[in-house]
Amino acid sequence: MLVAQRAGRWLAAVVAWTLVVIVLLRWVPPPTSAFMVGRWAGGVVGREPPVRITYEWVPWDVIAPAARLAVVAAEDQRFPTHRGFDIGAIRRAMNEARANPRGASTITQQTARNLFLWSGRSWLRKGLEAYLAALLELCWSKRRILEVYLNVVEFGDGVYGIEAASRRFFGKPAARLGSTEAALLAAVLPNPKRWRADRPSPGVLVRAHRVQRQMAQLGTAYLATL
Repeated sequence: MLVAQRAGRWLAAVVAWTLVVIVLLRWVPPPTSAFMVGRWAGGVVGREPPVRITYEWVPWDVIAPAARLAVVAAEDQRFPTHRGFDIGAIRRAMNEARANPRGASTITQQTARNLFLWSGRSWLRKGLEAYLAALLELCWSKRRILEVYLNVVEFGDGVYGIEAASRRFFGKPAARLGSTEAALLAAVLPNPKRWRADRPSPGVLVRAHRVQRQMAQLGTAYLATL
């Protein structure tokens, strides 16, 4: 009984702490993320090559609409309508013999993972990711989720967020990104440590062209209601 009571108090404390942090981050820009800390630590201990972390927060209003649409077109086209989980994509991934786990992961899930968790695959991480994604959908607006995602996701080795990526790879602020540049940045998201938006491989170019076609199909007004 005593063990159960202690476990219950510990679980309640964890839930309370995560709620406080998530509610706070609804308005406050994250100073860093778990992925940034993990990448830096990996370089320090020698698990990965040392890298300089580049991160610069920018608000929604100064992110080019093309950049917002590009990541949705590339990563999660049902983002405006789902509740954090794309059930159809999950079912398709489970039914495919060589499923790509990223294909079933929504922008909400990726935001939760980037902010709070670690890279790799495990049932523990997936469970925590689902819990945190549900909290994000409960406490944040869709616009806030996409805004944070655009600011913390990795677009290059050690390059986090749309502003840092835009300046590093195209020499301009995120507010001035065009559709071609935005599509190239979205195209490297599955493997930002190896793929480059400024020096795209043939595979990245094919993916970027596909993203542009999907952007055109969705239309510029697709995210207007966020």
